[in-house]
Amino acid sequence: MNETETILLKQENREKGAGRGTGAAEGLAVGQAEVKRARETLSRYQAAKSRLETRIRENEQWFRMRHWAAQREDEKKRSSAWLLNSILNKHADFMDATPECTVLPREESDVKAAEQLTAVLPVIFERCDWPSVYSDAAFRKLKTGTAVYAVLWDNEAADGLGDVTVRQADLLRLFWEPGVRDIQKSRNLFYLESVDNDLLTEAYPFLEGKLTGNAAQTGAYLYDPSIRTEDKSTVADWYYKKRVGGKTVVHYCKFVNDIVLYASENDPALRERGWYDHGKYPFVFDPLFREEDTPVGFGLIDIMKDTQEEIDILSNEIVKNARLGSRRRYFTRNEGAINEEEFADFTKDFVHVSGSSLGEDSIREIEARPLSPVYLAVLQNKITELKETSGSRDFTQGGTVGGVTSGVAITALQEAANKVSRDMIAATYRAFAGVCQLTVELVRQFYTVPRNMRILGRNGEWEFYAYDNGALQPEARRELGVDFGQRTPLFDMSIHAHKQNGFSRAAQNQDAVNFYNMGFFDPAKSVQSLACLELVDIDNKEKLMHLIEENGRRYGNLQIPAATGEEPYGDPALQRMLSLRQETGRRMATDG
Repeated sequence: MNETETILLKQENREKGAGRGTGAAEGLAVGQAEVKRARETLSRYQAAKSRLETRIRENEQWFRMRHWAAQREDEKKRSSAWLLNSILNKHADFMDATPECTVLPREESDVKAAEQLTAVLPVIFERCDWPSVYSDAAFRKLKTGTAVYAVLWDNEAADGLGDVTVRQADLLRLFWEPGVRDIQKSRNLFYLESVDNDLLTEAYPFLEGKLTGNAAQTGAYLYDPSIRTEDKSTVADWYYKKRVGGKTVVHYCKFVNDIVLYASENDPALRERGWYDHGKYPFVFDPLFREEDTPVGFGLIDIMKDTQEEIDILSNEIVKNARLGSRRRYFTRNEGAINEEEFADFTKDFVHVSGSSLGEDSIREIEARPLSPVYLAVLQNKITELKETSGSRDFTQGGTVGGVTSGVAITALQEAANKVSRDMIAATYRAFAGVCQLTVELVRQFYTVPRNMRILGRNGEWEFYAYDNGALQPEARRELGVDFGQRTPLFDMSIHAHKQNGFSRAAQNQDAVNFYNMGFFDPAKSVQSLACLELVDIDNKEKLMHLIEENGRRYGNLQIPAATGEEPYGDPALQRMLSLRQETGRRMATDG
């Protein structure tokens, strides 16, 4: 694409981002009447979601340790951080296993395109600040029970060329059809956002004098009441699906009040095609503990807050008893005529009294009865209960009990205790695979102009090249003069963990040292080493086997005398081993 076409594409993208009028003109598919019906649908969705929003707001208060703030002043209690500690430890498990994606082709002709996507996707996610997005998603999944990823096309990114953006969607601002389990089966999907009126008027001049300010509609967390919302308006992103030409397309409409800012169905270029070619809503739900008949789930706070409440009550009573027992208090008679100020001041050596006699009944110490140790045991049992229900045992946090001091034993116990975390993370990987699929589809649709990419090559050096969607477009299939239609390259997503903790790296380094000590890198033992590695499940297994194969091949070449005239293919036993592996690989590919 030349420079002129690039400039035109930028202008077109800016027009899409700025809207195409109010939508009130006659003959448009989406106008004021359609928006009014959409607002009525949105009201029904909001009413059906009220209980979920209440639970989300309450869980946020529990996470902030402000759950006693709503009580009367005489009932308020200090909050302990056992619940927060459990969530922080689970969040650390999520961050230790940040997902990475490998794109796998479904046909041999798409191998190169899959390799390019595998290198390109990390660049796109890096531009979206993926570590922060993933961290926020992990917190929301643990707190509210559901994380939601929005995979959108941003027309303003890349200097107007547009680019894929992946961000967190606030569950309080997202509304769907009640009773559906799969979000893609909802007839409509709404996402609300509060925007300053002056910014809206600047972007859409025809809104001058038409904004009244109704940002209170957008669900919000409990915040400072001094924050003003009357000068903001609620902008709705409305996604809906329609059947067009025998296929389902997804359309998009942005409106405020009853005014259409942009509607893809009013755009002649998108009326039949839809907003996104993939035909899906651009949201991926990642629930923690899945509920029926809804795309959301419940989180750790929902199963821990009752126990945390009991811990707080017991802790406050025990502390109150300790304070009473550590402070000396007295009964005094009114007619005792004791100078109470001097008596309470420990710096005074003399305390004056009135009258001629001072009896023992004039003042008497109040004895505080200490609590029975059984209450301390109950408190400790409640703390243990919270740890067990949340899967945050001592071993998962690096603690040791029962006299276990062996590093291997501690590691084994940690791995056994982390099975709950691994299950949670596995569900997140499935959601991340959906995010990668939507990203690839947006690249297929919008990457018409080459983008400059910086990727890390196989040799560990940075490589620079321009990437576009040419290899992802449908291509005609013709065999023996017969037209078989078009074939669209399709891909599968293989998600694996990018381990970031020091213990995993230390374990991998120790594995390499052990392999060296056992002679795996001795080229004369390459056949035995390869046979052993075939039965071993370790990280970077293929890379290690490739290295041993290369060492064995080079060693075999050096062992062949030049005078024999033999081809320098190395040790015959090694060649048989390599041939067997290649034949096994071909059979697996054929069976697959």
